[in-house]
Amino acid sequence: MNFLSKLKNVHFLSLMGTGGMSVLTFFFTAILFRSLSVRDLGIWFFFQTYLSFLDTFRQGFLTTAFIKFFAGTSEERGHEVIGSTWFIASCITGGFVLLNIPFFFFLKDVGDDSLRYFFKYFSINLLCSLPMILAMCIAQAKLRFDNLLYIRMFQVLLLTGLLCLLIFFKKTTLDHLMYANIVASLATSLLCILMRWSGIIYFFRQKKETIREIFNFGKYTVGSSIGSNLFGLTDTTIMNFMIGPSALAIYNLGKRLLELVEIPLRSFTATALPSLAAAFNRGNKEELIAIMKKYIGMVTIGLIPVLIVSYFIAPFAMGIIGGGQYKDTVAGGMAVVIFRLYLSFSLLSPPDRFMAVALDAIHKPQVNFYKLIVMLLINLITDVIGVYIFGNVYGIVVVTVFPVLAAILISNHHLQKYARFSWLSVYTLGYTALRELIYQNLPWKKSSP
Repeated sequence: MNFLSKLKNVHFLSLMGTGGMSVLTFFFTAILFRSLSVRDLGIWFFFQTYLSFLDTFRQGFLTTAFIKFFAGTSEERGHEVIGSTWFIASCITGGFVLLNIPFFFFLKDVGDDSLRYFFKYFSINLLCSLPMILAMCIAQAKLRFDNLLYIRMFQVLLLTGLLCLLIFFKKTTLDHLMYANIVASLATSLLCILMRWSGIIYFFRQKKETIREIFNFGKYTVGSSIGSNLFGLTDTTIMNFMIGPSALAIYNLGKRLLELVEIPLRSFTATALPSLAAAFNRGNKEELIAIMKKYIGMVTIGLIPVLIVSYFIAPFAMGIIGGGQYKDTVAGGMAVVIFRLYLSFSLLSPPDRFMAVALDAIHKPQVNFYKLIVMLLINLITDVIGVYIFGNVYGIVVVTVFPVLAAILISNHHLQKYARFSWLSVYTLGYTALRELIYQNLPWKKSSP
C-alpha cells in the first residue's frame, strides 16, 4: 500500500506523463508509417510542425502567466484568473481563425500541397483544442498531474483508435486523417468541459486589470516558449521547399527514437532547477556549479551505454517504426544514418540543457534569449548551406551540431565569469555521482531504517 501511495506523487505522475505519452506517440507513429505514403507522411509532419508552433505560441502566452497568477490565490481571485485567461486564449484563437479565413478563398491557387493542407485545417484544430488547452493549464497550476495525464492520453488514444478504424475500413487518406485529428481534439475538449476541468464556467468572471496583468506577463514568456520550436520549424520549412515533403517523412522516421535521450533529459532538468535556484538563493556559488557539473557529467556518462546499444539496434528499431515499406530501402537506410548521427550529437545535449538551466538559476535569462537568437541564425544559415552541399536530408542533420556548439560556448563564457570550473571535473564528478546513484538503488541493497 505504501508503494502504491508513492506512485501517486506529482513527480511520478509527471514522469508518467512524459514517458507514457512518448510511448503512445511512438505507437501512433508506427501505425502511421504503415498507413500513408512517404509523400503524405511528409505533408502530415509539415502540418503538425506548423500547428505545434502556433499552439506553442498560444500556450507560451498563457501557461506560465496563468500558473504565476493562479497558484496560491484565493478562490475568488482564481476564478478571475481563469476567466481572464479564457478571454485572452479566445482572442488569440479567434485572431488565428480570422487570419485563416481569407486563405479559404484561394486554396486552389496554393501551389504547395503542404501549405494547402495547413491553411485548410489549422484554424479548426486550434478552435477545437481550446478548452483542452485551458484544462491543461488549470491541471498544471493545481499540480493535478493525474488530470493532465488523462487529458493527454485520451486525445492520443482516441486519435490512434480513429486511425485504426480508417485502416480497417480502407479509408486511410490524408484528409480523413486530418478529420480524425479534429475529432480527437474536439472530443477531448468536450470531455474537459463535462468533467469541469476547463474552467469555462468562469469565463465571465474576467476582469480588465487581471487580463492586463496576464497579458503583460505573457508577452515576455511567449518568446522563450516558441524559441525551441523555431528550430524544428526552420528545418521543416527548408526540407519541404528545398528537398520535398518525402524528405520530411524520412527525417521524422530517423529522429523518432531520440525520445530515448529526451525523456531522461527533461526529467533531470525538472529536478535540477530547484536545486540550482536554492544554491543561488543561499549565495553559494561553489554548490551551484557543483550541482550543474554533477548533472552534466552524470547524464552524459549515463547516456553513453544507451547510445551504444541504440546505435547497433537502429536498423531493427527503424523497421519497427516504419514497417516493411522501409526495410532494405534507400529511405530506410537514410533514416538509420539520421538516427545514428543524432545519437552522436546528443552527447552535447546535457551541457547545453543544464548550462541553460544554470543561467536561469543565476538570474541571467537574457543570456539564454540572446543565445537563442544566435542559435536560430546559425541554424538557418547552416541548414541552407548543408542542403546546398549534400542535396538531401543529411545536410539538415550534419549541421545540427553548429548551433548547439555555439550555445555551449556562449553559456560557458558567462558561467565561467560567474564561477571558474574545469571541464575535466565535470565528468569526474558526474561519474562519481552516477556510481553512487546506481549503488544506492541496487535491488539487493537494504534501505536504511
